[in-house]
Amino acid sequence: MSDAKKGLTYRDAGVDIDAGNALVEAIKPLVRATRRIGADAEIGGFGGVFDLKATGYKDPVLVAATDGVGTKLKIAIDTSIHDTIGIDLVAMSVNDLVVQGAEPLFFLDYFACGKLTTQTGIDVVKGIAAGCVEAGCALIGGETAEMPGMYADGDYDLGGFAVGAAERGTLLPRHIAAGDVLLGLASSGVHSNGYSLVRKIREQSGLAWDAPAPFAPAVSLGRALLAPTKIYVKSILKVLKATAGLKGLAHITGGGFPDNIPRVLPEGLGVKLNLDAIDTPGVFRWLAATGNVAEKEMLRTFNCGIGMIAVVSAADADTIAKLFTDAGESVIRLGEVVPSATQAVETTGALSLDF
Repeated sequence: MSDAKKGLTYRDAGVDIDAGNALVEAIKPLVRATRRIGADAEIGGFGGVFDLKATGYKDPVLVAATDGVGTKLKIAIDTSIHDTIGIDLVAMSVNDLVVQGAEPLFFLDYFACGKLTTQTGIDVVKGIAAGCVEAGCALIGGETAEMPGMYADGDYDLGGFAVGAAERGTLLPRHIAAGDVLLGLASSGVHSNGYSLVRKIREQSGLAWDAPAPFAPAVSLGRALLAPTKIYVKSILKVLKATAGLKGLAHITGGGFPDNIPRVLPEGLGVKLNLDAIDTPGVFRWLAATGNVAEKEMLRTFNCGIGMIAVVSAADADTIAKLFTDAGESVIRLGEVVPSATQAVETTGALSLDF
């Protein structure tokens, strides 16, 4: 007579609850490092708690944003470099908050995988915590989901959720008019958009991820393309506190210049950009040359070296440029606001794309 069938467990189905609990314990010190006024940054409860009153806002409005990191995540997985992708996750949401004049307050993350590898989870959360510290927001919660059958072993996906606040009546954009000046703030690289094209170009180049990057030979191609998205929060908040001349901000993400700049413009206005002013970083020159990517496609797919655009009054342009420079940003005068029935983004000059 055969033995009775052994009863199945959740672990037999591919889900290890103990591994999830071990990850939570391992990341608690990382999360605590993100403490700020309003949050103790302790995790483990059913929901994160934030004390808005403690922040000192008198009549606040809340602003929320959510995002992922797109197929840049696939490069992190393929190269087993997981320690910076969490910075990207934070950056994509907090930058979207601050362009509306809001101070990021807290952040939550979602980590989904086929089979949980504790060290990978720790490395990802290290990046998330570092991004939160850089943005001045607290990591107050998250979710780890082990889903065999949905993701292959080794694969994972990320989602981020940020909430910020501003005093009522101070949100951006405001009072943008023809003659206002556009200031470009330098990016730290490709940031987190256009990576399906980046990966296609890398495949076409025949280069391995661990080969020296043609545009930065001191590091591997994979590491160079994983340079984390720049977080502009602290510099922008400093400028907002110092002057009312900052009228609007455009975060240059998916859709590049032609799709993102009009999002902050009132009807009847467009912009004229001087592409000659942009010192195109080597990574974009390499992408354009290797993939034979046209300038128009570059401008709509990538940030081309400008991760954030500030719209400022002409009278305050020099002062605000200096404020940004003093806050650690590289700033160029990129163009101006002009009358336009279609909110057009016109360009003069040309991107430097020779490699």
